Amino acid sequence: MKYDCYWRFPTFRLSGGPGERALRTFPSARRLEAPGAAEPFLNGTSSNYVEEMYFAWLENPGNVHKASARASLFEKRNVPAGGATSVVGARTDVEKLIEDHLAVQSLIRAYQVRGHHIAKLDPLEISCVDFDDAPCKVAVSAPLSKQPGALLPPGFYGLLESDLDKVFRLPTTTFIGGDESALPLREIIHRLEMAYCQQIGVEFMFINNMEQCQWIRERFERPGAMHFSVEEKRTLLARMVRSTRFEEFLQRKWSSEKRFGLEGCEALIPALKTLIDVSSGRGVDSVIMGMPHRGRLNVLANVIRTELDQIFCQFDSKLEAADEGSGDVKYHLGMYHRRMNRVTDREITLSLMANPSHLEAVDPVVQGKTKAEQFYCGDTEGKRVMSILLHGDAAFAGQGVVYETFHLSDLPSYTTHGTIHVVVNNQIGFTTDPRMARSSAYPTDVARVVNAPIFHVNADDPEAVVYVCKVAADWRNTFHKDVVVDLVCYRRNGHNEMDEPMFTQPLMYKKIKQQKGVLQKYATALISEGVVTSQEYEEMVAEYDKVCEDAYTRSKDEKILHVNHWLDSPWPGFFTFDGQPKSMSVPSTGISEEDLSHIGNIASSVPDKDFTIHGGLSRILKARAAMVEQRVCDWALAEYMAFGSLLKEGVHVRLSGQDAERGTFSHRHHVLHHQNVDKSICIPMNHIAKDQAPYTVCNSSLSEYGVLGFELGFAMASPNALVLWEAQFGDFHNTAQCIIDQFICPGQAKWARQNGIVLLLPHGMEGMGPEHSSARPERFLQMCNDDQDKLPPEDFAVRQLYDCNWIVVNCSTPANFFHVLRRQIVQPLRKPLIVFTPKSLLRHPEAKSSFDQMLPGTEFKRIISEEGPPLASPDRVRRIIFCTGKVYYELARERKHRGMEEQVAIVRVEQLSPFPFDLVKEEVERFHHADLMWCQEEHKNQGYHDYIKPRIRTAVARTRPVLYAGRGPAAAPATGNKQTHLAELQRFLDTAFDLPGTSGEQ
Repeated sequence: MKYDCYWRFPTFRLSGGPGERALRTFPSARRLEAPGAAEPFLNGTSSNYVEEMYFAWLENPGNVHKASARASLFEKRNVPAGGATSVVGARTDVEKLIEDHLAVQSLIRAYQVRGHHIAKLDPLEISCVDFDDAPCKVAVSAPLSKQPGALLPPGFYGLLESDLDKVFRLPTTTFIGGDESALPLREIIHRLEMAYCQQIGVEFMFINNMEQCQWIRERFERPGAMHFSVEEKRTLLARMVRSTRFEEFLQRKWSSEKRFGLEGCEALIPALKTLIDVSSGRGVDSVIMGMPHRGRLNVLANVIRTELDQIFCQFDSKLEAADEGSGDVKYHLGMYHRRMNRVTDREITLSLMANPSHLEAVDPVVQGKTKAEQFYCGDTEGKRVMSILLHGDAAFAGQGVVYETFHLSDLPSYTTHGTIHVVVNNQIGFTTDPRMARSSAYPTDVARVVNAPIFHVNADDPEAVVYVCKVAADWRNTFHKDVVVDLVCYRRNGHNEMDEPMFTQPLMYKKIKQQKGVLQKYATALISEGVVTSQEYEEMVAEYDKVCEDAYTRSKDEKILHVNHWLDSPWPGFFTFDGQPKSMSVPSTGISEEDLSHIGNIASSVPDKDFTIHGGLSRILKARAAMVEQRVCDWALAEYMAFGSLLKEGVHVRLSGQDAERGTFSHRHHVLHHQNVDKSICIPMNHIAKDQAPYTVCNSSLSEYGVLGFELGFAMASPNALVLWEAQFGDFHNTAQCIIDQFICPGQAKWARQNGIVLLLPHGMEGMGPEHSSARPERFLQMCNDDQDKLPPEDFAVRQLYDCNWIVVNCSTPANFFHVLRRQIVQPLRKPLIVFTPKSLLRHPEAKSSFDQMLPGTEFKRIISEEGPPLASPDRVRRIIFCTGKVYYELARERKHRGMEEQVAIVRVEQLSPFPFDLVKEEVERFHHADLMWCQEEHKNQGYHDYIKPRIRTAVARTRPVLYAGRGPAAAPATGNKQTHLAELQRFLDTAFDLPGTSGEQ
């Protein structure tokens, strides 16, 4: 062995096969320094026993004989000028003894670090140790050990065949000896191979916590650890029967239907049930699960225990759900079920979240719902509520939201205190081999970033699968950290049952066709062991087949199909009052003057007099106090009033986002930081009232997809909370578009599930360039489900809210923002609220509201009518300019500058969707001689124009044209040149007030 450098790792070459193999690394060699010596102690061309002895000494000085170590190795050294180091003197018997013991320790460590690379993980046996030189001609996917560092023969460590029967003392970092402290080398190697190189491969040595590493070692190294009683084996067999026969039943009855069956990984069902059983026994009473479509129906049937007739009736295309909504395909549906766990005799709630085909998108949603349930039941350590996430191998490696979700796992405001991840590793994506789909050896390598242990297991060994799941559940419930179970299996059919996999993986699927089913293999093994008889096994199968047949008969009843059976987050009691449906009305959202003043005083002060705040913040708080004295509020104070009043009423408020605590524009300051004491903070909002609800405000990781999904899940758990996500800038929602498109926009239509999440998206053309100008309102409006050509009935203000898929607003006053936030809670329904929040208006001197606009009897204004001179002489008004948001203040300033205050009325559309047809009609009738115009600061092909114009036309029965003033069509949201921005602004203002002309289009 030749050392290429002394600093890090020695390298060596392995020859053989076609060409020279890649350089490999032996990780335990380090740059060494002798105790008490300043100069480095380097070894040159000799074997590595010196490094290993020193490495062992670093871990535990008791591992090395003191006299021999110091006298024979550390003190007898010299360093030649050339940099090589040699040990002076002949090797004594003591030195040989130390060398051999250190070699054994190196060998043990090698198995612990790299044993998983040669474990028998692949049930198809098509993975090879070195892919480039693979002798296995059947290989069609990247091998499980496609990386350097595979195990080396004992001879590499200086151990000879004659040493096999020598007895060696075992280090404290292994449990292979059980109660024995020393073993022959032959037995040591055998036990290491049994622990690390059979059907289970363990990745854990990257974890930088000795206690956790020892915990894992003990559970896989201790002899006899994986022991199953006769009863446990019979239970496992019964679960395998249900898993396998369910898929076979579906195949017989609906052979031409897509169902994304579990064939090839039937052991998933006993795996999940084991995770739940063990966790239930440790005190968990609620498990929230998310998973892709493969195997979903089986999980619903045999884990969640959904009624089989409810599942089977989903296959009948003639049946129509009795509930409203478009519904979704059967392998996207979720379920909530509370039942008795027969193993632990404890009640447990199981929730499988509904989710779309967008892979891994459900991951953060599950985490958010889990966090919410933990929060509401006071489970601060995750001992009662936990999450399980299932993944496909290709998606786990390929989808970035997996990484985003992992990085939430230990953040204080996002941790769920450990998630169990189960990867159904089919060793293929849709038609793509792993070698084309990922650069890592395993699909699970992303989990290493949070030091989660990874347990690979051959899914054709049900007992190994169940044992690994027992360990995983114990890990999660002991350390409350994430853990991964990698079920290495195969996919017996194609991507779905109609797909032909032989097109793209012919060799793999030839192998699969020869593969016996895991149930058949396991049943044969248990019969041969005498655990069950053939007759008992056949009775198990017949009994479950009858259960399926009976359920199939019941599924023909047209009365059983209801979407409400498939709710994953029911809100009992929310939609009724005293047993009757809630009134379809929205009470006033105003609050008393006393509450306004009290909350305002809290917002402008520091509860603790000894708490030192920044001088600039002192000025901000003084300005707030002055506003309270003057009975007015700006945007930040209005938000404070809304949050504070809801908290006082017992409503939990949770606001998260990137820099949400201070606010991107330094306007919020809900968390005060002591200027002289590290980590000392104050949240005045939590000091409003004695029995108030808690306020959670938290800066998130720099993630949109993951965090928005998390907050959506949090909002699902309870309707009695105001949950808000704030984008740093409005266009940051781009990278969370999947959550918006697949969950927020169509969630109620697909899954009959309401959600009241609020999105705060800073928006406005401020001359700062195309980035961060536009929150892309056109995208949200395009997805609104109201009909542009249909005028709703007269009494539709609340009915519109009930029918819409979400609410889109752009408030121009702090008071209206205050009201719309409170309306989210007081209204008798829950719909997502999209708010285009301001930037420059945060400090605009005219963007302030009087307390009078927030008192009892006041409410959110869907439209803010003209309040100036045009009201005195409506017949003189020649134009009504409809607008929304910030542009109102620019229009009002320009109108005043031109002296046209009696000729032009400006009407603000505050609620864009559902569209206020009734109020627009009233405005047009009020100024019946005026022409109509829509004005926006956004480009014509963006913003609100395409949504607003046809709806104004419908409101006036298409009797009047609607003119346009705004920027022309463009590809980018805004110019990057300040002068161009100002020129564009003046141009559309000129158009807006060019009364004699016919600006715009009809």
